[in-house]
Amino acid sequence: MKALLLLMLLPLMPAKADQPNIKCPGNNTPEMRWCASKSLEESKAALEKELPRAVLMEWQRATQAVCAVAKKPYLQGTIYPQLVVGCDDNLNRALLEEFKGLGC
Repeated sequence: MKALLLLMLLPLMPAKADQPNIKCPGNNTPEMRWCASKSLEESKAALEKELPRAVLMEWQRATQAVCAVAKKPYLQGTIYPQLVVGCDDNLNRALLEEFKGLGC
């Protein structure tokens, strides 16, 4: 019976979640976190195009470790996750600048 009910409701569900209407950098903590995560996703995707997978994984482990140490004073604060995500994103973007080469 439950399976039948789920099958009947399935067409009413959206195929994918709608992207929230947020103007970055955001006006509140959830919006700022969403914006920070989107920015990190973008920088990771750009690095995926530049680095071999093994090197990318090593880079991500290193940046996460460095950012955890750098933001350790804020570990107990609610802003800690956002600071770490921002740190990871900043380091990714700094590396992406290195790929631009001279004169770009």
